[in-house]
Amino acid sequence: MPTARIEAVAPDSPAAAVGLRPGDELLAVNGEAVRDVIRYQLQADEARVELEVRRGGMERLVTVDKDAGVPLGLVLGGPVFDRVRTCDNHCPFCFIHQLPPGMRRSLSLKDDDYRLSFLYGNFTTLTRFTEADLERVVTEGLSPLYVSIHATDPDLRARLLRNRRGATSLRWLHALLEAGVEVHGQIVVCPGVNDGPALTDTMLGILDRFPHLATVGVVPLGVSDHSDEPEMRVHTRAEAEAVLDTVADWQGRFLRAVGRRLVYAADEYFLMAGRPFPTLDEYDDVPQHENGIGMAVTFADEVHRAARGDAVAGVGPRPGFFAAVDGAPAVGYRSPRTLASSPGRSGPARTAAPTVVVTGEYGAQVLAPLLPVLEEVAAGPVRLLPVANRFFGGNIGVTGLLTATDVGVALADVPADWRVLLPDVVLSEDRFLDGGRVSDLPRSVEVVRADGAALVEALR
Repeated sequence: MPTARIEAVAPDSPAAAVGLRPGDELLAVNGEAVRDVIRYQLQADEARVELEVRRGGMERLVTVDKDAGVPLGLVLGGPVFDRVRTCDNHCPFCFIHQLPPGMRRSLSLKDDDYRLSFLYGNFTTLTRFTEADLERVVTEGLSPLYVSIHATDPDLRARLLRNRRGATSLRWLHALLEAGVEVHGQIVVCPGVNDGPALTDTMLGILDRFPHLATVGVVPLGVSDHSDEPEMRVHTRAEAEAVLDTVADWQGRFLRAVGRRLVYAADEYFLMAGRPFPTLDEYDDVPQHENGIGMAVTFADEVHRAARGDAVAGVGPRPGFFAAVDGAPAVGYRSPRTLASSPGRSGPARTAAPTVVVTGEYGAQVLAPLLPVLEEVAAGPVRLLPVANRFFGGNIGVTGLLTATDVGVALADVPADWRVLLPDVVLSEDRFLDGGRVSDLPRSVEVVRADGAALVEALR
């Protein structure tokens, strides 16, 4: 029987009033076994809530009377209590298979769980989706969902997923869209496999079968030094340019056919091809921001507006590749990048010395044109510290995959009196992907939220 461990109880909450404590196990809510935070939240919103709780091996029934919609005040130990539905595909491009040995076990968990797609924005292939899942998604309004498409040709998709169900599982995508569920798609482009004519065929398949998709992100294959798939390789510049040309062509076709662009290329493609980014308006509402689509122009827009003194909220954490692996509280669902509410480990007092911004190799290309604006805000020199990702190697150049190991090496040459800003996108609950913490770095840094407005605020 699944159970949910109570990690914290809010003071003066309905849960505290009936004596619930951290460490108690939640067995059922209103007579229904707890499966995940989705069902828990729906049940716990009622005015009268009956909780089956176990403490020290003893079970008891607790009744909570409150106003409907008032939170119980419990923080539970994760998003899924019955068991995460793991992935039975064997995609040659899967980044999980390219992780170095010795990383924490949670990072090696491959999920294909529609619940984590709803909660975190994880992409699901739908190869383990069922009729019961469809009924629950529609009944409970679990929208939006995120679906890995990769190819609409059945044989090619089965080959890419290395799963014969890949040839038929997109029928669930059609059913979800027919039911009015908002779905965002993704195509990971593997050079020589599903690019070129195959990518064009996939675009045609989307227009023909899935025109109600909210968006489709086209992202490049990432290849680390730990990949053992000889067919998987890095894009050439010409291949990146060809992908951009295909996406641009189909944006025009989708605009004419369905009234919106629908498909968008990842920022990495523009960097690889040496082409300027589209304008912010051309990304519409930037719904796949955390998937690296429109992130660069959004960041630049935030910097310019914040530098002018405009009120800018900044883009907060959105669904991301490693967002869900270590669990998350029931309220808000996503693990915080850093546990501190303000910059984590304080740096030295501000002086006329340069301010250093830690970034990945791709991030440095985005930040470099913004340096004049940033230096004007800071009233002093601002330097970039592009960190090569030797931990993963290959073509991995995004900032979010930097590790404490590589950041520590890069910081060794930074003078002690220079101020160092570290973007929080490299952290999940204060830990880097290699398990290191900010406190393990060889010098003091300040952790800054990874958006343009926060960077301007920190520099001021």
